[in-house]
Amino acid sequence: MVKSSLILCFVALLVVQARSDLADDQEHAQHPRLQSSRDFEALDEELETRFWHDKAQSILADKLASYKKLNENRAKNVILFLGDGMSVHTIAATRAFMGDSNKQVFFEKFPYLGLSKTYAVNERTPDSANTATAYLTGVKANYGTIGVNAQVQRGDCVTNSSTHVQSIGQWAQEAGKWAGVVTTARVTHASPAGVYAHVAERSWEHDGEIISSKCSPDINTDIARQLVEWPVGQELRVIMGGGRSYFRDQSQHDEIGVSGLRTDGRDLIDDWQKIKKQQGAEGKYVWSLKGLKETDLSKTDYLLGLFDTSHMPYHGDRRRTHYEDAEPSLSDMTEAAINMLSKNEKGYFLFVESGRIDMAHHATKARKALEDTEEFAAAVELARKMTDAEDTLIVVTSDHSHTMSINGYPYRRQNILSLAPNLGNDELPFTILSYANGPGFAETYSPKDGRIDLSHADTTKADFEFQATVPLSSETHGAEDVGVFASGPFEHLFTGNYEQSSIPAMMAYAANIGPFAKDKINEQ
Repeated sequence: MVKSSLILCFVALLVVQARSDLADDQEHAQHPRLQSSRDFEALDEELETRFWHDKAQSILADKLASYKKLNENRAKNVILFLGDGMSVHTIAATRAFMGDSNKQVFFEKFPYLGLSKTYAVNERTPDSANTATAYLTGVKANYGTIGVNAQVQRGDCVTNSSTHVQSIGQWAQEAGKWAGVVTTARVTHASPAGVYAHVAERSWEHDGEIISSKCSPDINTDIARQLVEWPVGQELRVIMGGGRSYFRDQSQHDEIGVSGLRTDGRDLIDDWQKIKKQQGAEGKYVWSLKGLKETDLSKTDYLLGLFDTSHMPYHGDRRRTHYEDAEPSLSDMTEAAINMLSKNEKGYFLFVESGRIDMAHHATKARKALEDTEEFAAAVELARKMTDAEDTLIVVTSDHSHTMSINGYPYRRQNILSLAPNLGNDELPFTILSYANGPGFAETYSPKDGRIDLSHADTTKADFEFQATVPLSSETHGAEDVGVFASGPFEHLFTGNYEQSSIPAMMAYAANIGPFAKDKINEQ
């Protein structure tokens, strides 16, 4: 009996020891002790307790001061900056791309921050169409639809105006303010279209796309035509971005000889100029940076700038291909738009989108996404310097996230575009930035040999496609919440976690316009 008890005790001891060893192994695997980087040198002040306490005290003092005196002025002007696909991970990676994780992307310095929920009515993971409807009109919609409520299904060939929802751009116009749209995507793309268009299918940017969908362009007005012909689009004082080909017929050529895409024989750019002439207004059309710089905004009533046949170049590519002398940057367009809209004494609403952050993520080209995010932040900083926080509300947000993550155990100031210092179980390196899916799979995985050894790959080059777990021709959006940053009148409303469709309500309340003006809120 004693012998069997001793055996049981011994077995139990072995089991405990095995569990302990397993726990130790798991602890080591989950929190590896990596060799210190020879390149890393700690900042002297960061070694001192006092430095971190002083930093925390400064942040606390700023927060207490902002809460002591809330800015409840009425917003004369509202600027909504939209980083398309700019996830929280994208912002964090941009900090590191700028040189160090302790840096702040400019809008992270704004005093108030919240999170918005981005889902569509019928989909958990949204797109830029239904999200634009949410953050511009205050109504959640179905995936792929713009400016209509959820009674409309994507691709419906027949809709009626009772399903149309108004944007904050329209509310601003009705209050006597001016409105404008700036984007690095096509001006007819999903995000900017949310300001002025109402369609059941986001791809209906020109009449040929409606025909391809087996719907009638006589019953359904394409987005480019809505921008030129319908009241909200027609009254936009500033329209700048890409997409010239969507305004001209296939038989017509633009300023650099590229054919249009329309099939109806129309030249909507010419039509826009004729309409302005009929209104007795000075409407200026430009297609290059030179043309924009030569425009006398003080003598211009309406400005239409279409700087590319389709989307404008990635910001980094402007430098690499010398496009910076041909086409304006997001900052250039933002500056011109604010100068133009500021002429109205009653104020303005301006929508500014960095549209190509999203497209770079879809291609798993992380460097380009971070370059565009850095330029986006520069445009926000320029706007804040050009305006007064006492009367101009600036809100910065994203429509949806992407699947990019920051992983491995990179050293503090290691290049965010490089390889993680720890290896996989297959003894091969992996990139610090990676995607859950996308075209990067093909560049980093071989069907025959498995994961490709990236030891000698230049992961910092602009067109490198970062590692992806699942092969897809285009990486997908993510479904998690996105950040909302606010500075200016009623900035404090933007804290907490809320529906994306609440954003225009808070902006409108701050500006006292539309269905969320103070007197209308008090009536409810």
